[in-house]
Amino acid sequence: MSPRLLPRLGISIGDPNGIGPEIALKSIQNRTDIDPVLIGDPELLSAEAKRLGLELAGEVWESEVSFPRAEPGVVSEAAGRASASWVDRGIQACLAGEVDGLVTAPICKQAWASAGIGFPGHTEMLADRCGTERFGMLLAGKGLRVILATRHIPVRRIHEVLNEREIRLAVDLLCEGLPLFGIDSPRIAVCGLNPHAGDGGSIGREEVEWIGPLIERMRAEGKPVSGPCPGDTVFHEAVNGAYDAVVALYHDQGLGPLKLWAFDQGVNITLGLPIVRTSPDHGTAFAIAGKGVARPDSMREAIACAADLSTKASPWTRISA
Repeated sequence: MSPRLLPRLGISIGDPNGIGPEIALKSIQNRTDIDPVLIGDPELLSAEAKRLGLELAGEVWESEVSFPRAEPGVVSEAAGRASASWVDRGIQACLAGEVDGLVTAPICKQAWASAGIGFPGHTEMLADRCGTERFGMLLAGKGLRVILATRHIPVRRIHEVLNEREIRLAVDLLCEGLPLFGIDSPRIAVCGLNPHAGDGGSIGREEVEWIGPLIERMRAEGKPVSGPCPGDTVFHEAVNGAYDAVVALYHDQGLGPLKLWAFDQGVNITLGLPIVRTSPDHGTAFAIAGKGVARPDSMREAIACAADLSTKASPWTRISA
């Protein structure tokens, strides 16, 4: 196969009742750095492009599930089934070498659940389809990088899921992946679980009993880690240059600061996959769906990041083999 002149990126359009189709179309207008392939219902995309006064650039690939007319703002089982099929089509295209990377517009997790998709979100479907158990969710924007040790689980279950393996995996994935971003000697902060990182055991014992000792062991093994760091100060320190990345122990601990700092520039990158996958750092925004006012900034950043990563050798192609 001859090398492509431009990175060919699959762009799944997300939940058709959200802003995904809109930001996907807006993000590929007048681009000269990629060869875009939109993955979704052709009739829906044609209608959306006409409504927005935009060109339907690039190819459009459909799946076996159609969804020709959007119902803006509606949580729909049919929309969930369609959006999942488009993501699956994009994953298979990456694995087959038909595209160089996949950028996914936001899906509705509630719609996926009602459709019985069987995955809480993109990340878990990607890992399953790619056959890897070593994967992580890295969010990056405006110099801040945050990886999650646990992802989409209820807060009351964090203590059941969080363990030494999950923290070690997050650190290892950062050590393997940050060189792709030009960071060969990373400085990694690991958050504590409790307020003030437990304050010496007076506000929770996890830091004293196992998180702190784990970090000490990793440091002795040569891992470039610090912590446990208080979650209310470590992100300020990171954006001011003290750390190259932060391991957050649960979803909102990490993504609250990231989205406050870089909401319109944030990108979600799945580490550990043998394929390139990125997405914007926001959701379906049902409240503004169909109004033509959605900002495509984060989607544009996700596309640019996928294009850049697609030109670099992934450490996980070898690891996953």
